[in-house]
Amino acid sequence: MRGADNRNGSLFSYVDLEARVPEKHPLRVIRRISDDVLAGMSGRFDTTYSPIGRPSIAPEKLLRALLLQAFYTIRSERQLMERIDFDLLFRWFVGIDDRVWDASTFCKNRDRFLEMDAAAALLQGVIDHPDVHRQMSSDHFSVDGTLIDAWASMKSFRPKGEDSDDDPATGRNAGRDFHGEKRSNETHASTTDPDARLYRKGSGQASRLCFIGTALMENRNGLAVDGRLTTATGVSECLAATNLAEEHIAKGGTLGGDKAFDTAGLVTELRERGITPHVAQNAYDTGKARRRSNIDRRTTRHPGYDASQRCRKRIEEIFGWLKTIAGWRKSRFRGLARTQYGFHLTLAAYNLVRMPKLLAAEVA
Repeated sequence: MRGADNRNGSLFSYVDLEARVPEKHPLRVIRRISDDVLAGMSGRFDTTYSPIGRPSIAPEKLLRALLLQAFYTIRSERQLMERIDFDLLFRWFVGIDDRVWDASTFCKNRDRFLEMDAAAALLQGVIDHPDVHRQMSSDHFSVDGTLIDAWASMKSFRPKGEDSDDDPATGRNAGRDFHGEKRSNETHASTTDPDARLYRKGSGQASRLCFIGTALMENRNGLAVDGRLTTATGVSECLAATNLAEEHIAKGGTLGGDKAFDTAGLVTELRERGITPHVAQNAYDTGKARRRSNIDRRTTRHPGYDASQRCRKRIEEIFGWLKTIAGWRKSRFRGLARTQYGFHLTLAAYNLVRMPKLLAAEVA
């Protein structure tokens, strides 16, 4: 007998969200770990919120919602709230069973998150979680950098001190003719995001207003350990790599990297700290120019060097997920501090999304 296509929208319906989510759904593992991490951040939240007044939306719920935004490639916080409103899985993960809040709540709380450095604390909490920490190497790491476009148009890159000629009535940028104009970071700056710098990755490539995100990866399972977001300069990757190595790599460890990290300064700094530099050799002889690598046979003759060179390429998986799935090919924010906040939050999301399969492999 064929069933009738009836609509009972006017009837009351109770849905148990816990029963709706399958026991083996990956988000169950992710929520368990993220709940443990956010519970450990409770003291940090207490210092930022006033002890009196009307209760706010819990910061734990806001951060869980932002993790979902990265997991499911949701372009904006407004679309995120629309999705939470009708998606039972999203409601279960965030922990909301009543009316959703307005998207502007994220903007109002972002300054609080920046003040307490919540994104970096979330990433560190994920790394320190027992289920995550035992998946990571404590000795062997890799580092690399990637360009993250700034939320600024090339039209906003104007001579310093020049008044804007935009039309406030239409809200549009005025036309710009760059032909024959020499532009550099010394003479020009973006009026939209002054922290952004004009930078090109290599010869023959277009210059872009961007930042450089540098990530440190452990070599066992390719999880992100930490990251630094810096202004785009020719030395920012090496400086960030030195800072990350000093903070996370103990004496006797190794650090892999591509040819961009084969510099005398970085190699010397690592060796002084007892860290073996496993960076790719950048040596060439064109007849007109010759360069000698800072890495010699004392390092390359060991099999561990070849292993590091194979493992280091996995860091591109982090950047690929960050830009393709999490939507961070271009920053959603203006300014170095806010973009770094988003960079740390996305690295934490990447580690969390890897955990269901890694933990399942342990059982198998």
